[in-house]
Amino acid sequence: MGLRELKRKQTRQLIVDTAWRLFADRGFDDVTVTEIASEAQVAKATVFNYFPTKEDLFFPRLEDFGARLVEAVATRDAGETALAAFRRHLLGSGGLLDQVEAGDAEALHRLRTVNRVIAASPALRAREREAFAAAAASLAALLASEARGPAGDVGADVAANALFGVHCALVDYVRRRVLADDQVAFLAAGFREQAIRAFTLLEGGLGDRFTAPSGDRPR
Repeated sequence: MGLRELKRKQTRQLIVDTAWRLFADRGFDDVTVTEIASEAQVAKATVFNYFPTKEDLFFPRLEDFGARLVEAVATRDAGETALAAFRRHLLGSGGLLDQVEAGDAEALHRLRTVNRVIAASPALRAREREAFAAAAASLAALLASEARGPAGDVGADVAANALFGVHCALVDYVRRRVLADDQVAFLAAGFREQAIRAFTLLEGGLGDRFTAPSGDRPR
């Protein structure tokens, strides 16, 4: 990595860390981009060079997880259903929940803070919904290209929105548990249990539809 690229990476991380500290202390809606820039000792324009919106400062990688779920479906083995690939990736993604289950106090603090700030901000909740909807649309397009069904068929949209509906429901489940401080140490186990129940519900409806075909698939 060159010096210039390293400097850009350091500046980006400084802005993220500064914004996170201010959001955690005062909430998302009560902090301005001008304040973040001042605290980070950079120009306001510099902040927007790295992050097009204020919401992106809180969610610097929000789209990444949805994209990885879509990619898990896109790259599934021949014969594997979209549901199975989606479930496998969602249950195997680890992250803060696994760290909390392992007794990581810092991960627990971050999980609580993230969910507290999101729950208090209509803007963040809207941004979260937009990201989930965009990921569901990407998955629907993928499934439609694989299925090659009749024009206007809504099957791929239904399947994609059902799968991401599980994801959204699980996010809400975790948030409720965290905010209620409801046996958070066992949250990862509860998440897995709820996920298995949710996907079992879908299996009856989706079943083996959208099973990956053999050979080359359209991209």
